[in-house]
Amino acid sequence: MIEPVAKRILYIDDEPNIQLIVKTCLKNLGGWEVEVAQSAAEGLIKAQELKPDAIILDVMMPEMDGVACLQQLRLNAKTQAIPIVFLTSKSNITERCRFLALGAVGAIAKPFNPLTLVSQIAKFLDWNLED
Repeated sequence: MIEPVAKRILYIDDEPNIQLIVKTCLKNLGGWEVEVAQSAAEGLIKAQELKPDAIILDVMMPEMDGVACLQQLRLNAKTQAIPIVFLTSKSNITERCRFLALGAVGAIAKPFNPLTLVSQIAKFLDWNLED
């Protein structure tokens, strides 16, 4: 029997502590491969190189924020179709609607529950966790 290929996630966030928590959750609870970019600029490069199945993107980052990063990803033919889920402290309904209008498939509020993070992401991406 052929083993299913693990989903590949690119996680873009400038906070090392949050990176560790998210990466650990996605790998251990989701069984997903996780690459981390520590800035939006690094994330743009890695997205082109890795062609991940999805991108988890922090909104508040120095130099280039998550919204500007999403806009750049959408302008590039190699990355424009990659689904993006925002992870954000901006959790009001207006901001979430804005993120969806910009092309994100969802937004998860910080602080988040590490035990439900994988299921929230999978729901936004319409992924079956049994795969």
